[in-house]
Amino acid sequence: MRILYRAADRTGRTYSCACGTALALVSLDLIAEQILTYAGRTSLFYNVGNVLVSEVTERGQNRVRSRLAKAAQRVVLDVVAEFFHLIEVFQRALTFGDLVEHFVQALRTDPARRALAAGTGLVEVPMGTTLREVIEEIGGGIPNGKKFKAAQTGGPSGGCIPAEHFDIPIDYDNLISIGSMMGSGGLIVMDEDNCMVDIAKFFLKFTVDESCGKCTPCRIGNRRLLEYLEKITSGKATLQDLDEMEKLCYYIKANSLCGLGQTAPNPVLSTLRYFRDEYVAHVVDKTCPAGVCKDLLSYEITDACKGCSLCSRKCPVGAIDGVIKQKFHIDKSKCIKCGVCMESCKFNAIVKK
Repeated sequence: MRILYRAADRTGRTYSCACGTALALVSLDLIAEQILTYAGRTSLFYNVGNVLVSEVTERGQNRVRSRLAKAAQRVVLDVVAEFFHLIEVFQRALTFGDLVEHFVQALRTDPARRALAAGTGLVEVPMGTTLREVIEEIGGGIPNGKKFKAAQTGGPSGGCIPAEHFDIPIDYDNLISIGSMMGSGGLIVMDEDNCMVDIAKFFLKFTVDESCGKCTPCRIGNRRLLEYLEKITSGKATLQDLDEMEKLCYYIKANSLCGLGQTAPNPVLSTLRYFRDEYVAHVVDKTCPAGVCKDLLSYEITDACKGCSLCSRKCPVGAIDGVIKQKFHIDKSKCIKCGVCMESCKFNAIVKK
């Protein structure tokens, strides 16, 4: 005999499920009341006792009464196991949306959880939530007291959003209007130590590798675009190269056959739009303002040097020499710009320019 029963959740909605003969051997209300206490799971289930046997024939009722005394002890644990498994499935399905909502709210209000969420993680927010809310309230802000510089949304084909749009509500239309996109829903946050030219080059390398090669604008155009960026980060580009690179971006977007090629120039266009001064610094001043592009970097030892020789001993190419307790010097012709000297100096006497 199979019995159809209904489980009512805390919202009053009911769900029906068929179960085996074992459930007919005992009173579900009684089991629910006793076993909830036994299992210590009272807080997990709501109104579990409101289990209704909707269709039990007279023959079935007599069968239950006659067999209950003999079978109860033997089957009660198996019955309860099946019973709670089904109820738990119902409860999880019903409350998943509430759990997500409560979790997001907790991230916004609980400092401990907010600290755990800082860095890499996954969070679900409703459309219209601003970047500031996601980054500062949910994510815990920029680590180490750094300043927010940009946020990149939509994966490698998305655009970089500057601080001036920090309060923009996140939705499809708003992101497109400022040169980005929703894409995969990814969000990468960058602080003042990130070079936006290098960031554009990083994302473009991915799309160049992912190109299927079917259409020329994507296959060749994006590779030429990457060559322009490499030329800029090495200090060999001109202002004319910036103009030509921007024209090439629009050509690739207009003539590529698929979405990858059409959106691949987004990181370049958005960084040119919002961080053009960094491109100009690379081209005209031959410097990287963020101190990232190695070809444009140089390390110097300041007067704060105590002459401890630690940097000289750590340098992998022997580019630093000097006399103990006197200021040391870096041979720039040997320096490979690895930064080991700056990391090892205990007196912050080494700077990069």
